[in-house]
Amino acid sequence: MTNEASRPDRDAETPDPGRADEPSPSVGRRMLRPLLLVALVVYVADLVTKVLAVHYIDPADPISIVGDTVTLTLVRNPGAAFSMATGMTWLLTLVAIAVVVGVVKIGRTLRSRWWALGLALVLGGALGNLTDRLFRSPGPLQGHVVDFVSVGWWPVFNVADSAIVCGAILLVALTVFGVEPDGGASKGRDGAPGADETRKESHQ
Repeated sequence: MTNEASRPDRDAETPDPGRADEPSPSVGRRMLRPLLLVALVVYVADLVTKVLAVHYIDPADPISIVGDTVTLTLVRNPGAAFSMATGMTWLLTLVAIAVVVGVVKIGRTLRSRWWALGLALVLGGALGNLTDRLFRSPGPLQGHVVDFVSVGWWPVFNVADSAIVCGAILLVALTVFGVEPDGGASKGRDGAPGADETRKESHQ
């Protein structure tokens, strides 16, 4: 007779197809680390360039880089990126705090490297401008952001603004092309499952 106690538990060894589709917490944590690293690089670059701009650029004497087209012009911006919403400094500060918290929360479940990169750029830029709003004059929640890059007719901006815009463009592109934060493909316009979902169904 075969000892049933010594028989391997096939049910325990057989993976559950439903669980295989769920995001792995360990994968999310692996994506969070590079996300935070890229965000830190953006944040430090923004902080250092602002300190240098305040120290070396005279607001009344812009530094020419490419004639009058590209200059380093020091301005204090009470609004959002590219000098938008200049009369809502305190509200923009609260929005920036919410963005930072939201990005970190989403980053813990990410499986897509491209989504991690896009969110990292947004996070680093948001932290850079948030630091100005919290610690620069005229006071907490109302601090003016340091902008110093002027290109043609475009509003003066900084490294944080550039990172936020690049990150946002990347995230929009990923959404348009159907790339999900979990690394899978979204359903098409006709409701058909994406390639990732089709593969899952073929194995069932």
